[in-house]
Amino acid sequence: MTLNVTLMLTTVPDDGTAEKLASGSLAQRLAACVTRLGVVHSEYHWQGKIESGEEIQLLFKTSLARAAELEQFIQTQHPYETPEILSWQATASNAYGQWVNAETQRPLHV
Repeated sequence: MTLNVTLMLTTVPDDGTAEKLASGSLAQRLAACVTRLGVVHSEYHWQGKIESGEEIQLLFKTSLARAAELEQFIQTQHPYETPEILSWQATASNAYGQWVNAETQRPLHV
């Protein structure tokens, strides 16, 4: 048996931003895991010019139920005017999918 999870990818300009997004999303249980994929070199069109630079890629694993909230969190916490936020559903093994869903349950408020 398998379960669907959501994968969400973004790029950030530096280690501080990577840590802020990773730790914040985990603390709020918006993601079960954040993988820092490492430094990548990006080339892109921006405001009429071709730009390039080093960025850090982050891959978030979340439940379908928390994906929209995670996207909003990344959007509001990201330093870029137009951050890259790509998401897609993936089929996970039953055990991993259950773990992602369990770890992204809303925190209980006392």
